[in-house]
Order: sequence, then C-alpha cells, then structure tokens
Amino acid sequence: MTTKRAPRSPRQKYGEELRLRRVAAGLTQEALSEMVVCSPTLISHYEAGRRLPSPDDAQRIDRALGTDGFFARWLEDLDTVFAHYFSMVANLESEATEIRLYGAALVPGLLQTSEYSRAVFKAYRPNYSAEELDEFVVSRGQRGLVLQQSPTPEAWVLLDEAALRRRVGGPSVMAQQLHKIADMTDAGRLRMHVLPLAAGAHALLEGMLYLLTFADAAPLAYAEGLRTGNLMDDPALVVACHKSYNLALSNAASLDESVALVRAIAKEHESCSTPGMPSPTAPR
Repeated sequence: MTTKRAPRSPRQKYGEELRLRRVAAGLTQEALSEMVVCSPTLISHYEAGRRLPSPDDAQRIDRALGTDGFFARWLEDLDTVFAHYFSMVANLESEATEIRLYGAALVPGLLQTSEYSRAVFKAYRPNYSAEELDEFVVSRGQRGLVLQQSPTPEAWVLLDEAALRRRVGGPSVMAQQLHKIADMTDAGRLRMHVLPLAAGAHALLEGMLYLLTFADAAPLAYAEGLRTGNLMDDPALVVACHKSYNLALSNAASLDESVALVRAIAKEHESCSTPGMPSPTAPR
C-alpha cells in the first residue's frame, strides 16, 4: 500500500525547481547563498517553499544559475495578496474534493460577500487605501468561485451562531451575507449547520478550523489565530481535527433547522436596517 503525499503548493514547486537547478549547477546552498548575497538558511527556506525570494534575489538566482530570468518571471506569477501563512491553503482549495469549514466569530472567507469582506479588511487595518481594499476584496471573491463553477469540491460549513449575529458591515450587509449562505444551502451547493449559542461548550470553541480532502493526496487541516496560521499534514493531527469537527457537528442544529435559523437572523438584521423598526434586542 502506497502512502499518499500531500499535494505541493506552487511555492513548493518553485522551491523544488530551484533545488534541482542548483544541484545541476553543482552548487551547495552555501555557495549559492554567497552568489545571491543572502544566508544559506534563506536558500533552504526558498527550496522548501516556506518563503519566496524578493524580486532582486530572484534575479541574482537567475544570474548565479544561468537560468535567463526563469525564476524572476515565475516569481511574478506567485505574488499573492494572501498572508504568507495562508497562501498555501488558498493555492490548494481548487485541488480539494471536499472542504469543511468552521466559522467561530466570522463567516469563512470562501462564503463572504464583497461587502462583508470589505468590512472585515477595514476592521484590522488602521490605515488603508481604497485600491488596497479593492485588491483584497477581489482576491477573496475569486477564491469563492471554486464553490460556484463546478460541483467539486463538496463543501460543508459549521457556523457558530455568534458569527451570524455579529453585525460585520452593519445590518444590511449581514442580512445579504446570511441570505447568500442560506441560498447556497437551498441550492445544494453547501451543507450548512449552525451551532446555537444554547449548545454551550463544543469541540471547536477555541477557534477557526479548515479541513481539506484530496482525491490523490493526504488530507490537510488548517487552524488560524491572530496573525498566524498552522497548516497540518501530520496524520495524527489531521485525524484529531476531523474528530473535533465531528464532535462539534453532533451538537449542531439539523440542516433544515440551520437554514431556518439563518433566515430568521437575517430578517432580524433587515428589521434593524429599516427606518422606524425597533431592534429585536432593544428594550421594549
């Protein structure tokens, strides 16, 4: 029985090609680092796909290896607006056969409307330009196309009720966002369950989780926190993450109940955006 290996991200493919070209040129990492004017450790990071060279370093690599601009041109295609700890996950989404998401405080990026995404990006950037926000919003929207253009990957989402009630972008934006999720579920493109606040403690209470399954590679799990993320390919850890997801799913409302709850909360948001209508949570 052969063991499936995790799929390689574009960064890893870039690094592997760099290693092959370096070895073919008869250079050690130390020798190449001297020619590129960087540390051997940095060359190691490049070859492992953990980091990408700067444009200047890519040009020096091409000169050192005699590759006629090959690595500098390829680098342009790898430039990304994603955070470095998430870029590998973003690159693998289109290769997955099944994606399972858990949203604790936020609706997961793959399901976000552009208005919701814009509000999220504004919230954690003290200074921003309209052009910068547009770039992030468009990039996130392009990721979401993976759930609209083909029947694969199969998509599951587990949403904490807190994520449905937090008014990201205001009541109108939230209503639109929740109707989108419910519409995708009704259309059969998404399997959605809600973890009601009344469920209390559950197995995913500590944060966001993202599970990726592939046809010809080992599954992966990704957990994210503030300014950091952890992509896991260790089989024991991935199994443990799946177990936690399934435990939390067992505490969730049924599919029909979840859709009804999402629609009801969307109507609550809509009532707050209608002039003259009282807030459902306001004293009466």
